[in-house]
Amino acid sequence: MKTSVYFNNFLTWRQKHLSDRQFTLVLSFLVGMFAALAAYLLHTLIRLIQGLVLDQMITTGYTWLYLIFPVVGIWLTMLFVKYVVRDNISHGITRILYAISSKKSRLAIHNCWSSVVASAITIGFGGSVGAEAPIVLTGSSIASNLGQKFRMNNKTLMLLVGCGAAAAIAGIFKAPIAGLVFTIEVLMIDLTMASISPILIASVTATCFMYVLVGDDQLFSFHLNNPWNVNRVPSNILLGVFCGLISLYFIRMMTFCEGIFAKIKNRYAKLALGGITLSILIFLFPSLYGEGYHNINILLRNDSSTWHEVMNNSLFAGHGSKVLLMYIGGVILTKTIATASTNGGGGCGGTFAPSLFIGAFAGFFFAHIWNTYEIGVYFPEENAALLGMAGVMSGVMHAPLTGVFLIAELTAGYTLFMPLMIVSVCAYLTILIFEPHSIYGMRLARQGKLITHHTDRSILTLMTLDSVIERDYTPVDKDMELMKLVQALSKSKSEVLPVIDGAGTLIGEIDLKKLKHIVFRTELYHHFTVAQLMNKPPHVLRLNDTMEEVMQAFDMTRAENLAVLNEDGQLYGYISRAHLYSQYRQMVADMSND
Repeated sequence: MKTSVYFNNFLTWRQKHLSDRQFTLVLSFLVGMFAALAAYLLHTLIRLIQGLVLDQMITTGYTWLYLIFPVVGIWLTMLFVKYVVRDNISHGITRILYAISSKKSRLAIHNCWSSVVASAITIGFGGSVGAEAPIVLTGSSIASNLGQKFRMNNKTLMLLVGCGAAAAIAGIFKAPIAGLVFTIEVLMIDLTMASISPILIASVTATCFMYVLVGDDQLFSFHLNNPWNVNRVPSNILLGVFCGLISLYFIRMMTFCEGIFAKIKNRYAKLALGGITLSILIFLFPSLYGEGYHNINILLRNDSSTWHEVMNNSLFAGHGSKVLLMYIGGVILTKTIATASTNGGGGCGGTFAPSLFIGAFAGFFFAHIWNTYEIGVYFPEENAALLGMAGVMSGVMHAPLTGVFLIAELTAGYTLFMPLMIVSVCAYLTILIFEPHSIYGMRLARQGKLITHHTDRSILTLMTLDSVIERDYTPVDKDMELMKLVQALSKSKSEVLPVIDGAGTLIGEIDLKKLKHIVFRTELYHHFTVAQLMNKPPHVLRLNDTMEEVMQAFDMTRAENLAVLNEDGQLYGYISRAHLYSQYRQMVADMSND
């Protein structure tokens, strides 16, 4: 009780002494700190579990344990989600987009910790997914719940969710600029001066805390031995196109596999299919085990004598460089299937790390062929692997700036900035030909629930149909005479009266504007009935229609009022053009007011 009183006193003090903008900056600092701690906790748990698991494995040759541990990890994660969380926690970044689009940026409080535990179990036991999306969901959830706790408005909550996502990316990779541009490109609907400061504070805070917690080590070890020159522009452009096509394969294959798992209703059938598929793939290609960052570092070395180490513990080990290209090609084709099988079987993880992984292998694959057949100027494989990471991530996420700045910051330098931009932009332009949305937004876009950088569409996404429906209407019967209709018109607040039958079904409408020539002629009151005077509705809306469809209906019909029907086809209410556009203009003004 005392805690509640103290908290209310603090809220009162805050409202008197701190503006919403100032307090948002304070919250963004807290979000950055908590997101960094969550990222550190997750990676600590993953290393702990992997250490326990890998100690049981044979370090040379292949081992049958690859067939067991991934299934165990997915099974444990499934039990944790089913009996502890009791909610769906998959597709972390997609869930953030959905929360922004339809829940006014409100995320469940369990997302502050559930994704950390579930993804640690999944990845620790060998699940072929990434920890980034779960941490982004965790950071955004922390921010959302902090904002709700301190009673911030919806617009501020949306900004705080962006701060949480930026802090998560910045903390994991020690890349504050990448965190900022990730939020702008993937999550946020608009960028203003008022939103830059909180996001930067959250990103920088998270990065600083990670330096304190884990030191100066970078996630990827890369040393530039072959500086870029303009002669490599053709190979960079072709690599970008190749990465765009790989991104297309990634998105399409992921969608196909998710569709298969969606058709399976039994949890244990999903576990069996996902677990068996994942185990077999990891057994054939051990590089698919976990996040795979160790194998990326192998390809980033400027030492061709060590590249064969990516085949360790596999059936390909010991065959030298002869089968290296075949192995890498197999990994590129199967990584997406392994990721989809992990999540589809009941595991928890994201596609952020898999896109980096495939990008590194795809870049190496491209450069190795380029150099082997001497297609053009020598293209260092380690450079190509790095560029491929930026290219595939840019294509999969539709975020070229994120790809450029993330890889530049990960390697502690901007010496490859020009080729990074070339590859990322070419990959992005290539994927746009085939896919208008990122892998995160694709599911919501199909439902019309995706919030975008286009302000007009974003406003329509944030509006709800129910908020503009007016239910204060006066229904009339088709057999009613004109005299009684005139009486009903005098009591109605609308110029349109619905004509409904006994079941509540809309069979027509009476428009006052079209009756002006007879409503004052009393001698006709007993000669006309509603059935003779009513018109067919110009268009009817449904409760599940999107606001964009509603706007299109008004533009197409030029009507002043449109009826809305429920699931049973009965009249639910009316939407007035004047009321709809009034609310739309108000929301535009609110969003633009900084």
